[in-house]
Amino acid sequence: MDTTVNGEPRVTATDKALDLIAEIKLDYPEILFHQSGGCCDGSSPMCYPADDFIIGDHDVKLGEIGGVPVYISGSQFEAWKHTQLIIDVVPGRGGMFSLDNGREKRFLTRSRIFGGGEACAIPQTQ
Repeated sequence: MDTTVNGEPRVTATDKALDLIAEIKLDYPEILFHQSGGCCDGSSPMCYPADDFIIGDHDVKLGEIGGVPVYISGSQFEAWKHTQLIIDVVPGRGGMFSLDNGREKRFLTRSRIFGGGEACAIPQTQ
């Protein structure tokens, strides 16, 4: 699957997100993201040690941010395939099982529709 749409990445990250990724990688060098589909932790991007999360046969790799792969379930991808995900950081507690938990800041997914205008302003990225 192509990780870009018209040359734009399917997933990108703000500088704050890249900083938090670098912080987490000091403790867990190999990590991955999986865009949560709801339930206990809402629809947050969840950050896991790479060897603690099994990628399913129907999961879709959206791309990488800060050298870290980002996945989404196949069914969610179908709903969001025309949307660029922008991983950002805001104050608060991370998801119960996510590595941002306990750092008093958490990952948050923002989005925009490819070619259809902004769902939110695109934060500065690296």
